[in-house]
Amino acid sequence: MSDDGVRWLDEGEQVSWRAFLRASRELDVAFDRDLQGVGISLSEYELLSMLSESPMGQLRMSTLAALIVQSRSRVTHTAARLERRGWVVRTPAPDDGRGVLLRITEDGQRAIEEFALVHVASVRRHLVDVLTPEQFAALGEAMQAVRDAYAADPTMPESEC
Repeated sequence: MSDDGVRWLDEGEQVSWRAFLRASRELDVAFDRDLQGVGISLSEYELLSMLSESPMGQLRMSTLAALIVQSRSRVTHTAARLERRGWVVRTPAPDDGRGVLLRITEDGQRAIEEFALVHVASVRRHLVDVLTPEQFAALGEAMQAVRDAYAADPTMPESEC
């Protein structure tokens, strides 16, 4: 620990941190670019994907925001764009007057099935096939450890969901 009380990153930690930061941003750009080529953004794809995998193809907007780690406001804007395309519908939650359910439509389900082909190819090309199977498994384990630590630490700030 330094005189200022900060535990600074050593040279190796700094190299690893910057590699992670840059690569994660490059991956986001690559995945978004590939999906934009077929008419959908990465954030729109992620929202549709979560709905397509949920029971009855629907989730509360607040639950969806937490799942995709986005603010409720951003999810509302994304849902509005998808609703204009006929891929989702919003309805009041039956169990309380304030909640809103978002449901994927049949057109949305067909669309996500097409987009998934592009997305999976993109994930393979830009990440999975770049790493060895051992590196990819280690990456998954490392990121799960980060998620678990974040979820377990009550001093971490809550997301804007």
